Amino acid sequence: MVRPKVVITQWVHEEVLVLLGENCEVVPNPTREALTRDEVIRRAKDARAIMVFMPDMVDGAFLDACGKLRIVASALKGYDNFDVAACSQRGIWFSIVPDLLTVPTAELTVGLIIGLARNILPGDAHVRSGKFKGWRPEFYGTGLAGRTIGIIGMGAVGRALAKRMSGFDMTLLYTDAAPLPSEVEKACRLRRVALEELLAESDFVVPLLPLKPDTFHLIDAGSLSRMKRGAFLVNACRGSVIDEKAVADALAAHHLGGYAADVFEMEDWALQDKPSSIPEALLEERRRTLYTPHLGSAVDDVRREISLEAARNILQALRGEKPAGAVNGPFSRK
Repeated sequence: MVRPKVVITQWVHEEVLVLLGENCEVVPNPTREALTRDEVIRRAKDARAIMVFMPDMVDGAFLDACGKLRIVASALKGYDNFDVAACSQRGIWFSIVPDLLTVPTAELTVGLIIGLARNILPGDAHVRSGKFKGWRPEFYGTGLAGRTIGIIGMGAVGRALAKRMSGFDMTLLYTDAAPLPSEVEKACRLRRVALEELLAESDFVVPLLPLKPDTFHLIDAGSLSRMKRGAFLVNACRGSVIDEKAVADALAAHHLGGYAADVFEMEDWALQDKPSSIPEALLEERRRTLYTPHLGSAVDDVRREISLEAARNILQALRGEKPAGAVNGPFSRK
């Protein structure tokens, strides 16, 4: 009996290979480097399933080149890099892992807020430089107590962040299309306001939104100009929710107090005119910026479970079942 072929585009834990290998022919990526699109297609052209990650992009042309696919299983929560409609049109399941990324992403966002406000990165660099000779009145930053944080988007990550920030004795504002239940607002001391009021009143602005046409460059030059002078901006959702060039200009003008990011516009592969790199002006500004290389869910046991969940979605689809993480269907399969 021929075992169905499953392609995995990025490195995964051994447990994932064992789970899939019990019933499938698994083609892993044993390296820590991303495969090119052409290489992924070459490996997956006769595959029944593929597990994809952040650097991948699946569109109609990709699916036509891999005509035997029954499922594209994303080891992600957000899926703006993947054409779900094209999957549906071809009778292919598309699945995500919706819940496991929430807590680690919220935790990292807290770290970015504190690290940026308290000058942790430049302080570390100063100690390592050999210039530190003991306490001096420098690297003064901004505390959290008594400040106001504005969260744009109250999905799972937004709520998880609010829960954590409510312990810092801050004023918590949020904006969302619909209000949260009153008991949730009360528990986290949240107040719902319009976006304009949030931008004007917040010392820390944190967008936590998926990338959609109406959220592309939501934080642009106009939005930045309406923020408090000296306020901080933190991005841990999608790079292109923020206009990075406008951020660089606001930092140069000393209107924006600081910028931290775990995500960047260059990562948004589905955008045809995406930049190829992070703006040099953002990289050169070292004192008032803090960057991490998309570490939102980079907790070892979490990433293991995310990949295992994606593998379970694959196995369900190959058994003729609806995957637990499916975001498309019902549809007529081939």
